[in-house]
Amino acid sequence: MTILILGAGQLARMMSLAGAPLNLNVVAYDVGSEQIVHPLTGQVFETTLAQAIVDADAITAEFEHIPDDVLTQCCASNKFYPGKAAIKTGGDRALEKALLSKTGVQCAPYQLITEKAHLEQAVATLGKPLVIKTCQAGYDGKGQWRLKSDDQIEQIWSEMADFIASGTPQAPHSIIAEQMIPFDREVSIIGVRDKRGNTAIYPLTENQHTNGVLTLSVAGKEKSAIQQQAEDAFNKLASELDYVGVLAIEFFDVDGQLLVNEIAPRVHNSGHWTQQGAHCSQFENHMRAVAGLPLGCTELQRVTAMINVLGQSAIPDQVLSVPSVTSHWYGKTAKPGRKMGHINVSANNLHELGERLAKLTEYLPEDKYPGVLAASTALILN
Repeated sequence: MTILILGAGQLARMMSLAGAPLNLNVVAYDVGSEQIVHPLTGQVFETTLAQAIVDADAITAEFEHIPDDVLTQCCASNKFYPGKAAIKTGGDRALEKALLSKTGVQCAPYQLITEKAHLEQAVATLGKPLVIKTCQAGYDGKGQWRLKSDDQIEQIWSEMADFIASGTPQAPHSIIAEQMIPFDREVSIIGVRDKRGNTAIYPLTENQHTNGVLTLSVAGKEKSAIQQQAEDAFNKLASELDYVGVLAIEFFDVDGQLLVNEIAPRVHNSGHWTQQGAHCSQFENHMRAVAGLPLGCTELQRVTAMINVLGQSAIPDQVLSVPSVTSHWYGKTAKPGRKMGHINVSANNLHELGERLAKLTEYLPEDKYPGVLAASTALILN
């Protein structure tokens, strides 16, 4: 069976690695070069996208921002999973908010903005401070503003107006202003749904972000009440979208109440821990779902932390001296802030996980791997 992935980055790479033992042949469409490539070797095939669509038994995606003509062409084959509506929703916060409202899944109060009067209305009705995000083309903290005082309105509106003006009638640009909610922490749920509507959901993951980019995730800390809230949200959203594949939902935890921050219709950075912490990783489960295979077990096998490697030219070899540490390298050219790889570390309990994270800080300096030391201390004292 052949699976075509739209996108040829590290997520396609890890899906390909997970698909090989399942006898799934994986090729990827590099949206930038418009070429069909092998996601592991980078080999370029002479195949056109049209021919790759014909040759594929199923088509999926590693990211949301797919050109509309490519997405339409793939969806016309009736082989594309998770579906056009899911991809469009994941790439447009206005559609995302509409989905949350329709399904009754809670999020922060918000105001859609397409003109200056809407921004002024948001300030008046939602109050300050505001978190302002582009509805399209924003990720990893990009395309965002923080409005804390009235004297910022003119400058922020000037920048927002440029973004809105860059849209077209076929692809208009808009912006969302959200009430800034003081939250206790950020968490996410990773789940998978197959073609028959069966679901399997991983344990909730606690996440740490630095400058809008995920730096650390820990799985294995959650209590059943919080887990159930997240699973209820997953089931509502996946059912409404008639979703097939892995779906990630990021939440703010506010005194035990979960509010959706973002939805990602794909395998997700905060689910990388599943490669070592669960029997069946998110990558394998996504491939199983789109290929029509039975879903794998999502139960936690061992408490696990994932550390992102951002902008570094290599992962220090010494990390492999720490027990139950696995290094994942993406083979990309290093750039500041770029996701270059990740490190998974597992343990039998949270205290032991904290000790192993503490040991890793000997090789992972705080300025390059923020939050690892603080996380280790919190787990040891847990």
